[in-house]
Amino acid sequence: MIPEIEKASAEAIQHLQEQRLRELINYITQNSAYYKRIFKENNLQASDIKTLADLAKLPTTSKEDLQQYNDDFLCVDRHKIIDYVTTSGTLGEPVTFALTDNDLNRLAYNEAISFDCAGVTSDDILQLTTTMDRRFMAGLAYFLGVRKLGAGIIRVGAGIPELQWDSILKFKPTYLIVVPSFLLKLIEYAHQHGIDPNQVGLKGAICIGESLRNEDFSLNTLAAKIKKDWNIPLYSTYASTEMSTAFTECKARQGGHHHPELIIIEILDDDGKQVGEGMPGELTITTLGVEGMPLLRFKTGDIVQAHTSKCSCGRNTPRLGPVIGRKKQMIKYKGTTLYPPAMYNVLNSFNDIDAFVIEIDHNDIGTDEICIKIATANPTNDLLQTIKDHFRAKLRVLPKIEFHDFKTLQELRFPKMSRKPVIVIDHRLKADA
Repeated sequence: MIPEIEKASAEAIQHLQEQRLRELINYITQNSAYYKRIFKENNLQASDIKTLADLAKLPTTSKEDLQQYNDDFLCVDRHKIIDYVTTSGTLGEPVTFALTDNDLNRLAYNEAISFDCAGVTSDDILQLTTTMDRRFMAGLAYFLGVRKLGAGIIRVGAGIPELQWDSILKFKPTYLIVVPSFLLKLIEYAHQHGIDPNQVGLKGAICIGESLRNEDFSLNTLAAKIKKDWNIPLYSTYASTEMSTAFTECKARQGGHHHPELIIIEILDDDGKQVGEGMPGELTITTLGVEGMPLLRFKTGDIVQAHTSKCSCGRNTPRLGPVIGRKKQMIKYKGTTLYPPAMYNVLNSFNDIDAFVIEIDHNDIGTDEICIKIATANPTNDLLQTIKDHFRAKLRVLPKIEFHDFKTLQELRFPKMSRKPVIVIDHRLKADA
């Protein structure tokens, strides 16, 4: 089911993207109050943007722009809106996105070809372990994509290991759609109830929301812990509500494939310039084929690296490596630049840690401070010292580390209205607001 354009030459892909870019520019300059204003303020006409290189003439769009002018991005009459979703609001106020019937069809196509990347076919059954409610786009997208692919789906929803295993044993799904750390809870339940995870016929797990790999595509600590007890292929995906597009790994598992018919990607440095080949930068996207609320040069805030070498699966599209971190969550700590995922990797290597929260703040002299709060059934000085030694060895710095009870951390991790656990609490964002 690989779309022909994804096997085409770089020149053919560019030609298609530039054709669709021109269609997008004509559409938003007629229908988007926000982008009409942007073009006027920058003395630009629709005819000025013809090629991918011409995008550099335009300013980028930020999350703050979406928050402040949310309704101005809408390009259709309200009666054409079929579904309303909101972003998770991890780094600020949630943003509303309105989807038309065409947008839902596009979303279904995106997920169908993304599942196909991971080897899913119409003969498979997928178990959905994430929510479809609470204005969450991803759960709906997965359902629509599986339906378009012609595969079966079991909508279990989030949590409840007992119900998940009941469904696995009863309906025999071949893939799970799952947050990786939840697989550890499923493994724990299986061991407690005499279930061998490796004997239930699963062909793989399509993993969302958490990274599985290091920058060289080797398994990170979390993925290695999963594979130790449940030896199934793990496929990374990367997506966001704003993109309405997913980057999913193929069987080579060397990064998530770009769907050029759906999205234009730029990877920019701090000055807004395209980074050099293979260098990390901020992923900036332009959505193609979105009817309700298309975005032009939207800065995702995620630091990624693109890989352009030919993939063994036959696709000629770039692949995105694991997210290195979020730009706003970059920490300058005692002369070292850190992103939270590097700390996740250290903490996930300890089986004794039941939960953790990372708090980031400015101190009295304006530099960054880190406090890691840990819940464990074994809060000993020896464990604390071992964790500290691990931080020194892996990251060359030692943040403040505290033990807290599990209930306290759960209250921090699951604030009211949250759809997913909050692992990083960045007080700097509130101070800068």
